[in-house]
Amino acid sequence: MFVDTARIYVKAGDGGNGAIAFRREKHVPRGGPAGGDGGRGGDVVVVADEGLRTLMDFRYQRHFKAERGENGRGKNQNGADGEDLIIRVPVGTLIYDEDGRLLADLTTHQQRVVVAKGGRGGRGNTRFASAKNPAPYISENGEPGEERWLQLELKLLADVGLIGFPSVGKSTLLASVSAARPKIADYHFTTLSPNLGVVDVGDGRSFVLADLPGLIEGAHQGVGLGHEFLRHAERTRCLIHVIDMAAIEGRDPVNDYHLINRELALYSPALARRPQVVAANKMDLPDAARNLERFRREVPDVPVFPISAATGEGVRALMLAVAEMLERLPEPEPVSDQEPVLFAPEEEEPFVVRKENGVFVVSGKRVEKLVKMTNFQHHDSILRFARIIRKMGIEDALLQAGIEEGDTVQIGDRQFEYTRGLDMG
Repeated sequence: MFVDTARIYVKAGDGGNGAIAFRREKHVPRGGPAGGDGGRGGDVVVVADEGLRTLMDFRYQRHFKAERGENGRGKNQNGADGEDLIIRVPVGTLIYDEDGRLLADLTTHQQRVVVAKGGRGGRGNTRFASAKNPAPYISENGEPGEERWLQLELKLLADVGLIGFPSVGKSTLLASVSAARPKIADYHFTTLSPNLGVVDVGDGRSFVLADLPGLIEGAHQGVGLGHEFLRHAERTRCLIHVIDMAAIEGRDPVNDYHLINRELALYSPALARRPQVVAANKMDLPDAARNLERFRREVPDVPVFPISAATGEGVRALMLAVAEMLERLPEPEPVSDQEPVLFAPEEEEPFVVRKENGVFVVSGKRVEKLVKMTNFQHHDSILRFARIIRKMGIEDALLQAGIEEGDTVQIGDRQFEYTRGLDMG
């Protein structure tokens, strides 16, 4: 089975918690704070692996979570960092976020990208010591790691793609020029997934040839195997347009040529500009020579190679011509108009205060992260939290919203009772 799309959930590791500790050594009075920092959480990293061919593994595992950092310890011992989680995907995989933004296009072996960053470790009380407070009971919890849903999409990396209607002989041609063994039968859509083969021209040159599922009218809208085929054709550098020149199914070869190219243009103008050669197949059958003469007359601007994939006639000349074409061609245009965007800095969200069912709800990325990283078990940490809240202007905003003594304030998943001066508990 060939699987070329998948949706997965990734969660980077949380940072470890900072420690509250003090030196307890003989003959060392007032040893001072000695709480170490927590370790950093592991990242989630996606790596391209040329040994993989499909996204099949993601049918059975969709959730991926990196290791969290260790907590800090006494004697200023910092916690160990969490291990990064490596997710391997085939070369040619595109990664999108839930909003459809392209995060990465992995086109080379071992190319890697961080898709979720681990949280930093919380600071221990050693980091909060000052002249005013030489023995602080303050530490931070670890920062939560990033989490998100991702859409993976595989577009095969092949130098040359075989395009054309179903049953025109694409699979037979691939089998005759490479070691690939695609399914071949006398009915439409025998090829339900792309097949790759390496063509050795015989003079030291070789290229990767892809037999792609047959196109029909309306393919750009997903009719037939539409998008299943067109997605992979975008990666190719040139195309071999296979046409049944014997017209054994009653279709007109000239009309077939124009219809398939129209579908390419409607799906992607860049794809339609790929260089093409025509493989006039089934020349060993009746009427093929007459149809070839008319085709060359009505379509004069494209190279045409008469072949018979079944007998091998003309196939070598076609492969040599394609190899020479590839030597002259530059790298293909990008498959997407989007440039990959990874962790672009976002504008800091201002906090928002609203009243819901008698509760004053404060929301915002910065303040919600502050709640998660505050250790509310110690009074010093609570006072520090209150000072930061006041400095951010949240208390003034609550007063403007009509808060009164004893009202409930919710930030993230925590609720507080408001008292004047924001000594909340």
